[in-house]
Amino acid sequence: MARSASYRVKFKRRRKGLTDYYLRTRLLRSGLPRVVVRVSNKHVRVAIVSSKPSGDLVVASAFSQELKRYSWPFSFNNTPAAYLTAYLAGLRCLKKNVSEGILDAGLHKPTKGGRIYAACSGLLDAGFKVRVDQSMLPDKSRIVGEHISSFFKESGGEGFSRYVEAGLKVEEMPRIMEEVKRRLREAVANV
Repeated sequence: MARSASYRVKFKRRRKGLTDYYLRTRLLRSGLPRVVVRVSNKHVRVAIVSSKPSGDLVVASAFSQELKRYSWPFSFNNTPAAYLTAYLAGLRCLKKNVSEGILDAGLHKPTKGGRIYAACSGLLDAGFKVRVDQSMLPDKSRIVGEHISSFFKESGGEGFSRYVEAGLKVEEMPRIMEEVKRRLREAVANV
């Protein structure tokens, strides 16, 4: 029988499964700001975070709900919304003279062509350099939402009741996305 405790209690965020400290340490040692992409069931958040000994400092961020201001009428957590959210964050970051970062996907397992990599593609198109494998990025047709509009046509509108009730034309998603992208550029340039 043991006479003393030989068990070391892990950090609280590790016990709760919220932080992978091994990965975080490697990201911090890179010396680059972290591009934090978080995807939830309804939204996408993108933040460029610089780490200091006193704590993390958010250089620039964007939340997919902000796309409503720029006339984005569709979902806030699909691939085009992830791209546009990161595009907005990248433009804001370039305004603050931060032009390079490293991807921090957190505990999410990134999938080839997924929303996390769509966000990386948005940052790259904004002019922000992200260290990411180019083969993992989604193709252009997926970024502009052609896969959504083709599924809408195949299903006959089933599963898109919110869009049908609002009178949205899902077939025009690629055109609307380009308009929103132009508005984002103009809005950040004027700030």
